[in-house]
Amino acid sequence: MSRVLRFSKSLMAAASSKATSAPASSVAASAQPVKKMAGIMKPVGVSPPLRRFLGVGEISRAHAIKKVWEHIKSHSLQDPVNKREIRLDDKLKTIFGNKDKITMFEIAKLLAPHFNKSS
Repeated sequence: MSRVLRFSKSLMAAASSKATSAPASSVAASAQPVKKMAGIMKPVGVSPPLRRFLGVGEISRAHAIKKVWEHIKSHSLQDPVNKREIRLDDKLKTIFGNKDKITMFEIAKLLAPHFNKSS
């Protein structure tokens, strides 16, 4: 029993001396390079209809979908019976075509042509 206690005391002493020597967050922050945004988080240019809807010329795909959902929720465009269906108002029809309703699963697919293809 005494060996276990002695061992744990030495571990605790080593851990406390490391904690007081240098904060881990400052060391880790300086050692790691800044990551570039990629994939759906990378801001890209958008088409004129989507630019008018969002009010910005460049946005990430994830943020664009988020803004569309904010519009849907704030204007109560989700069908109350079938929550998967979205009834399109005039503003959404400009970016989704002249449809009356779409499903929630079509939003990303229908927004894809509005983003500029860049390498």
